[in-house]
Amino acid sequence: MKILLAEDTKDMNRALTAVLKHEKYDVDSVFDGAEAWEHLQKDSYDGIILDIMMPRMNGLEVLANLRKSNILTPVLLLTAKAEIDDRVTGLDAGADDYLTKPFAMKELLARVRSMTRRRKDYSAEELKYEDIVLYAESFELASENTVRLSIKEFELMQTLILNAGRALDTKYLLEHVWSKEPDAEPDTVWLYISYLRGKLQAIASRVSISGERGGSFLLVTPQEA
Repeated sequence: MKILLAEDTKDMNRALTAVLKHEKYDVDSVFDGAEAWEHLQKDSYDGIILDIMMPRMNGLEVLANLRKSNILTPVLLLTAKAEIDDRVTGLDAGADDYLTKPFAMKELLARVRSMTRRRKDYSAEELKYEDIVLYAESFELASENTVRLSIKEFELMQTLILNAGRALDTKYLLEHVWSKEPDAEPDTVWLYISYLRGKLQAIASRVSISGERGGSFLLVTPQEA
């Protein structure tokens, strides 16, 4: 699973990154909120860990931008004991949990596991369409190259492959991929379609996703596009 960690204290950042990687998470670690926001505009994650007090853009500002952009990825806030009001503000703004410093690493991992728990079981070990293969065990999408997907990216690609040849409208995708997230909106679907388009290019696949914002989407190859 993919985690974005934003923590400006270098020693803490390194320690958290090492612990998470030891637990087999893929981790992108950054040292300020602006850099975190740059990552979040380009890629999808299964969980986000945000320190509240960071330079350039604080954790609450990153969280606000996330929710305004219809990014529903679970967020764990890291807070100091004196930041009680900020914790309340963060939860009201859409954070899923918070952890007060100092904390035990076991507690952090328990919160992360809870936050990123898989919501579905994937029966097929792999799915194939044209020159791409989707692997359920590793959450990887492969063609000439291989890239790791977030859970939501995986579920969306899985739905598109299982319905190959059929155009799926935005409402259908909201009902089937985001059924347990009532706050998801049409722009949420469009955001993740954009993520997957970038991933298909990254693995040098001939497959692309046709469709426009708010419309229907279909996996196509060059002769069909």
